[in-house]
Amino acid sequence: MNADPDRPSPEALLREAAQEGRGRLKIFLGAAPGVGKTYEMLTEGAARKKAGIDVVIGVVETHGRAETQALVEGMSVMPRKQVQYQGRTLSEMDVDAILERRPQLALVDELAHTNAPGCRHSKRWQDVEELLAAGIDVFSTVNVQHVESLNDVVASFTKVRVRETVPDHIVEEAELEVVDIPPDELIERLKEGKVYIPEEATRALGHFFSKSNLSALRELALRRAAQAVDTQMLDYVRAHALAGNWAAGERIVVAVSELPGSKTLIRAAKRLADAQGAPWAAVYIETPRSLSFTPEQRQQVAENMQLAAQLGANVASVAGPNVVEPLKAFLDDVRATQLVVGKSARSKWFELRHGSVVDHLVRETPGVAVHVLPHEHGDRAQADRQGVRARGRWGSPAGYIISVLLVAGFTAIAVAVHAFGGLANVALVYLIPVLASASLYGMRTGVFTGIVSALLYNFFFLPPIYTFTIRDPENVLTVAVFIVVAIVTSQLASRVRVQANLAERSSGQNAALASFARMLASLSSRQELGQTLCGEVAGQFDVDAVLMLPNENAKLELTSAVPPQSVLGPIDTAAAEWGFEHKEATGRGSNTLAASEWLFQPLLAGGEALGVLGVAKKDGSEPVRPDRLPFLMSFIDQAALALERVTLTEQMSTVAQLRERDRLRGALLSSVSHDLRTPLTAIIAATHELKRAKEGADPKLLADIENESERLNRFVNNMLDMVRVETGGLQLNLQPLDLTEAVAGAADQLKRELKGHPIRLDVPPDLPLVRVDPQLFHQCLVNLLENAAKFSGEKAPISVAARREREGISLSVIDEGPGLPPGEEGRVFETFVRVEGSDRKGGTGLGLAIVKGFVEAMGLQVSARNNDGGPGACFTVRFPEKTLVRETAISE
Repeated sequence: MNADPDRPSPEALLREAAQEGRGRLKIFLGAAPGVGKTYEMLTEGAARKKAGIDVVIGVVETHGRAETQALVEGMSVMPRKQVQYQGRTLSEMDVDAILERRPQLALVDELAHTNAPGCRHSKRWQDVEELLAAGIDVFSTVNVQHVESLNDVVASFTKVRVRETVPDHIVEEAELEVVDIPPDELIERLKEGKVYIPEEATRALGHFFSKSNLSALRELALRRAAQAVDTQMLDYVRAHALAGNWAAGERIVVAVSELPGSKTLIRAAKRLADAQGAPWAAVYIETPRSLSFTPEQRQQVAENMQLAAQLGANVASVAGPNVVEPLKAFLDDVRATQLVVGKSARSKWFELRHGSVVDHLVRETPGVAVHVLPHEHGDRAQADRQGVRARGRWGSPAGYIISVLLVAGFTAIAVAVHAFGGLANVALVYLIPVLASASLYGMRTGVFTGIVSALLYNFFFLPPIYTFTIRDPENVLTVAVFIVVAIVTSQLASRVRVQANLAERSSGQNAALASFARMLASLSSRQELGQTLCGEVAGQFDVDAVLMLPNENAKLELTSAVPPQSVLGPIDTAAAEWGFEHKEATGRGSNTLAASEWLFQPLLAGGEALGVLGVAKKDGSEPVRPDRLPFLMSFIDQAALALERVTLTEQMSTVAQLRERDRLRGALLSSVSHDLRTPLTAIIAATHELKRAKEGADPKLLADIENESERLNRFVNNMLDMVRVETGGLQLNLQPLDLTEAVAGAADQLKRELKGHPIRLDVPPDLPLVRVDPQLFHQCLVNLLENAAKFSGEKAPISVAARREREGISLSVIDEGPGLPPGEEGRVFETFVRVEGSDRKGGTGLGLAIVKGFVEAMGLQVSARNNDGGPGACFTVRFPEKTLVRETAISE
């Protein structure tokens, strides 16, 4: 909270500074598919391009819509990255290509999309974050049901829960443009087949695309956009210290206390916020009175704040010497327009002495509408009785005894000085014990000390002395003024004491956080960070602390603990896992799995849970007081940022090691291949010369030398080809090719290897030609046939079959060998991999890897599986429709 409304908010300024150098994100937000988000994005992108801005399409899904496709054709489209997953080739946005191209603006469709396994980021919005960090502006699209905070709301009435979501902070930081059409018009578009194909459209009309659902989604989209705009406006207002509440919409605050009746206020504020579609917050003002709360009162505060958080409020706790001033500052900071407070039944005498908080708020917050709800009389009476019992409302006996001793001591000093030398203003001596008592023990003790001092002053120094009688009327006035001065002085001293305590507490917390931040900056491992976090939390809050982080299998495991012997039971572990999965507090003191002795708080960074911190009291009581919870969250937030930094550092180190390994492997392959090629060439040439001589040489031996040399030569060529694939050095020469001729050419080259294996060729003659690189495709067929011959049984046939499919052509090479272990079908294409647990042994692990590299370079797909009807494996190359050559194209 910004303490000075006339000074720019440091937090807002930091957020503005963080945007410097970053690209700007604009999201086209829609209520449902088919409203025209992609079309609107492309239209604005085309307008930017016409204005001279460098615009590229990172990824756009046209879904077969002709008008959308027409806009794409006039734009620069970045090629997609091909990712292999479970034998299939998936197309994803190529982030590296866009970063290398460095356009001014990138168009990225479907922000909530989940990337294929193996991509650098699991979510497309993370790809977009990387583009923004590089200074590239991005246009993107998202439907309202994909916003994380609205996911449950949408599922409640559509009965459809989407699994792909976007964190709210992405939406809040973006410029939003709502793309909206009336529900009737959208339903008409659906019926016309402009959204889904007819079969899917019929099902959608009966479920998701009902008019009631579309109307509700439309309202949600408009409200979410309004909230995002409101948040951005507040940031600007705070960063520039502009006065006023700047309320384009309502903002509601409810003041929470230790009274059970606060729950009624919270529910009323929730109803008010829902009725007006407004954001709302719950604030608890921590005053000196809070320090003397009973455990029951502290628990009541915790329950009230938890209820507010559960109902969707932003909760905050603010410290101050009284209720009014901190509450006014909070209202100014959040630019609130409405305040919900409770009013207790107080006596006229109480209000005359202390004033009314509600009256102060009504008078001093002219821009805020104050809703006053009465507290039940029993709530305040019970709280007052608890307060009397808890803190001894009139002070502690020790304070009174010490104050009396102080007054007695100073009286003795004053009497001695007065007896020997005379003291004109002896009454001033008594101000010292009054100030001391008020400062140490509070105002009431100070007032008592003032009265005692006045009586002793009268008894020892006002004639007639040693009596409480006052003979001179002037002395009556003196005693009265002294008592008033003592009371005022006590109040001032007590107030200074309270403010000093609050300042000391605040400075202590700030110093602890600063020290913790310095320690985190020097840490470089997750283990060190976890031990530091647990140690600091345990020391600051007098609790046991544990940190649980996900392992390689995404399962939580205990990483650090203070004390080290801390053990979690099954209920504790279940609570931690639930909190990690749902990104919410769980365990003791929360509303979920409260039977656990531990309170678990997730470590959140970038909308993702990185781990879970658990705290528990040694005596089994509440782990953290409500007023200390924000302090704990500050530790957790700093630790989450540090953990994210350490994780990214470890990932970058791993990436660097992989790159260096691949570079060394490529250099080794290239070096070995070239060193082997020279003697091989000489051996093959010498063998040819010996065969021509026909004297002094065994023809069979010469044939063996020639065949093995050719085989070794193919191995060397495979290594060189592998280097070309991994370094991106392939140069394609795409030409029309007949599959029958291609298979025959490959079989002819492998006559010796295929000897004894009948070749069953099933390639229909009417198949269209395919556009491939003849040399690369020939090498693919050679490697597939050689692989089939190597693992087929003796004299077992090898089948080559081609089929026309709906989306192109498939060409399969089928053997009758031992087959592949289940689940290992994709690994056979990895470099230098020989599948364990299989009879398919031998070879270098390069042949199939080269097939995969060449096939993908030509825009084809390759997969492996076991035969359905018998032994052996089937390797299939698929030619998409775009690679087929039509007769018209040949004639042209």
